[in-house]
Amino acid sequence: MASFQSINPATGAVIAEYPTSEALELDRTLVLANEAYESWRKTSFTERSYYLKALAQQIRKDIDQLAELATLEMGKPIEQSRAELQKCARTFDFYAEEGAKMLADELIATDAEKSYVRYQPLGTVLAVMPWNYPYWQVFRCAAPILMAGNTMVLKHAANVSGCALAIEQVFRKANVPEGLFKTLLLPSEQVADLIARKEISAVTFTGSTYAGSRVAEAAGRAIKKQVLELGGADAYIILDDADLELAVQTCVDSRLNNSGQSCVSAKRFIVVQGIRAEFEQRMKAAMEAALWGASPMDTTMKIGPLARVDLRDKLHQQVLASVALGAQLLCGGQVPDGVGAYYPPTVLTNVTKGMPAYDEELFGPVAAIIVAQDESDALKLANDNIYGLGGAIFSKDKQHAEFLAATELQAGNCFVNTAVHSDPRLPFGGVKQSGYGRELGSFGIREFTNIKTVFVK
Repeated sequence: MASFQSINPATGAVIAEYPTSEALELDRTLVLANEAYESWRKTSFTERSYYLKALAQQIRKDIDQLAELATLEMGKPIEQSRAELQKCARTFDFYAEEGAKMLADELIATDAEKSYVRYQPLGTVLAVMPWNYPYWQVFRCAAPILMAGNTMVLKHAANVSGCALAIEQVFRKANVPEGLFKTLLLPSEQVADLIARKEISAVTFTGSTYAGSRVAEAAGRAIKKQVLELGGADAYIILDDADLELAVQTCVDSRLNNSGQSCVSAKRFIVVQGIRAEFEQRMKAAMEAALWGASPMDTTMKIGPLARVDLRDKLHQQVLASVALGAQLLCGGQVPDGVGAYYPPTVLTNVTKGMPAYDEELFGPVAAIIVAQDESDALKLANDNIYGLGGAIFSKDKQHAEFLAATELQAGNCFVNTAVHSDPRLPFGGVKQSGYGRELGSFGIREFTNIKTVFVK
């Protein structure tokens, strides 16, 4: 029987092996999910809210064990694992409290006696999720999907199979009705066939742009709704009137969050020429001061190992290739001796088009500084990328910065004087090759509904 190995990226030790789901289990799971949907779709919002609140309570109850498992499997610093789970619980509470209002019938005046929009569930949603936020990525889509009356099947990343099964246990311990949620341990090669199954009504995917294109291809062939949240190379623009202390600290915190392995973390730092020298000096000092290299279970550590050695090696090759093309290494850039998938906080400057640090997503603790001649040039450089997930602008003139963020940045999430982040109250998603559709907020809960027009003459 095939199996997935879970490997501790801090030590290289095998944590566990998990047998993959067999064909019979897959068939039973899909049948049960469809049967559960037929009753779940008829439940009241009050009943659905009860179970979402139970899930929030169970996450908080099990937070220490769940956090430790995530840190063991993918290397996230332990305090960040706990924070991730707290956010998951808050998201269940949010949809439990607000979901009914978001999905209420909307009366619309027409020449009918009555006309309105009703939001009805679609069926069983397949969630294909990545390893970098092993709980958040799953729970943030599960909360709106279930509150809307759908059921959900999870195909998680192979290297966090322990977390995937632990998520299923959270549902069981919260006494959620059987069939509403199920984890399947499947290789990625089976995803296209799974999407094609008649029991699957829609797909939500978070991951790389390449993998997302494959999911979109399979869903397109089957004519099934999909939401794609893909890669990002978020540009943070630092204008010449920015509060540099705030800007640098925010940039560093965003770049190093989750050891730099976040689609929506700051990656490209576009600095106006006049403040370049001071920004580089401050950025280098702050990155060098970040603690890393010890066990991610150590609460003082800012940075853990990357999730896998191959991912660390790919990141290092991107750094080396950028330097070979003319980028200047201000700090870091050396693979440390010893075990583990560690990589030091690294700062590159003189980054220009054609370099991996300019064109590609750097999934790790590497900051790419790009110098702009002025504000207009900075915006042009920020938008000169295949991605469009997030972006931020730093300036003491908040009104002007807001205008630029709202009208000029080509991204789905644009922030002023703070780091880009997701919030269950707000829609989250990208444009260009960062995907389409929205998660979270009222938009997220409506993505997997039939937006039905009812017209009575």
